[in-house]
Amino acid sequence: MFPGVFAKSTPDKPAVIRAATGAELTYRQLDENSTRIANYLESLGLRRGDNIAVVSANDFGVFEVYWAALRSGLYVTAVNHHLTAAETNYILADCNAQVLFAGASVVDAVAASDEIEALVGPGRRIVWGGDLDGFESYDKVLANASAEPRTDQPRGTDMLYSSGTTGRPKGIKTPIPEGQVDEVPDAYTAIFAPMYGYDDTSIYLSPAPLYHAAPLRYCGMTNSVGGTVVMMDRFDPEAALAAIEKYHVTHSQWVPTMFIRMLKLPAEIRTKYDVSSLKVAVHAAAPCPIEVKRAMIEWWGPVIHEYYASTEAAGATFIGPQEALDHPGSVGKPLLGVVHICDEDGKELPTGEVGQVFFEREDVAFQYHNDPDKTRKAQHPEHENWSTTGDVGYVDDEGYLYLTDRKAFMIISGGVNIYPQEAENVLINHPAVFDVAVIGVPDADLGEVAKACVQLADGYEPTDQLAEELIAFTTDNIAAYKVPRSIDFVDDLPRTPTGKLVKGDLRKRYWPAT
Repeated sequence: MFPGVFAKSTPDKPAVIRAATGAELTYRQLDENSTRIANYLESLGLRRGDNIAVVSANDFGVFEVYWAALRSGLYVTAVNHHLTAAETNYILADCNAQVLFAGASVVDAVAASDEIEALVGPGRRIVWGGDLDGFESYDKVLANASAEPRTDQPRGTDMLYSSGTTGRPKGIKTPIPEGQVDEVPDAYTAIFAPMYGYDDTSIYLSPAPLYHAAPLRYCGMTNSVGGTVVMMDRFDPEAALAAIEKYHVTHSQWVPTMFIRMLKLPAEIRTKYDVSSLKVAVHAAAPCPIEVKRAMIEWWGPVIHEYYASTEAAGATFIGPQEALDHPGSVGKPLLGVVHICDEDGKELPTGEVGQVFFEREDVAFQYHNDPDKTRKAQHPEHENWSTTGDVGYVDDEGYLYLTDRKAFMIISGGVNIYPQEAENVLINHPAVFDVAVIGVPDADLGEVAKACVQLADGYEPTDQLAEELIAFTTDNIAAYKVPRSIDFVDDLPRTPTGKLVKGDLRKRYWPAT
């Protein structure tokens, strides 16, 4: 199904609520506005398989543009609004965006220039929430566009860009689905809705930026089944708890950093809010420290679910709350694709040995847009339908997958492989640690050694004694060779708004330019 169905059955029901203000976008409004935008795009000559882009902070307009594309057989690219104009322009050119929608608050990402004018022509740059030089008013476009119901509504899909650790972002392109939007479900709705019990009674809290794959697709899934999205402008730990209580949230999605931030709130704040309405709280995007997962289950109950996947949708594993307690540290068993663990040469490794994680899928279809070399590098050297996103891990004798780290983050110290995630998972549990990253830094003898960069919690001061205490704390929990040799105290760590650590930026502080 899709929002048009619920515009008829429950027209005044909120499809989206903005948590910060309580403002609502009803199903009637979502259906009518996305129809108007779809008709406007058709009047510009856009046809099935063309691409549009949206650059915005979390806003109702993102939902309207998203559904306009999905009911027109178009690709829609949501662009990270924290990028510079030059970085945005690269993506607009790479995906061949025919129309650009933007929020006025993200002016730095879409600053007027000769380049953007050449990329997206006059009358094809639309802005909401204010004025931008060279952009048409979104409200005026809506007012002047036809509201005539569409008789042909081929399903479109997203084309999103991965935030790789090195180089330019990669556009992930899959074929446009065959069939009408009200007849062919998207993959997320087909898989996750029955798995996690999404239906028209679901109230889904989205605390993350809509330009990321999972938040955008989960919001789309919620609207596909007639539920209500509660959209946060940005994540704040106490505000998230308050929203759960206020709106009786049933479903939500998080990254482990968000769990950590909520767990580090004072006990009187954590216990202040009623979270008993939660039926399913999903987390993904990064490995969750075992103690953090256990603490969340103790706090919220057996509602914590995890999946391991990627924007590329190469494969996926899933694990429920009881399984997580029985198999601590695992990201679950594969339900989409078959897992293979391989060495550097592509040779499959036996159970329990650490190597690169590949998913085998007979129907694998993704490609990195305009980059066949990157597509090939993501494939197994002998099997084109085995693909990887660079994660490292192992499978136990029951078939559960455990992630060790990303291959790009591995530290090679004196010929020994060190996966920094292990030390990070220990250090984050120390009360003095608010945030932590472990990286390799140059060493004349060993090539590189592990260093922990620590952001302290309130009330703690950086001292040599505390650094020694943190190293001793880590030594008590993992093998000595995995323990960071030194601690640096930092004011903050480079993270994306979804909580992903940008280790490349951190490493630049320690490695000389080459």
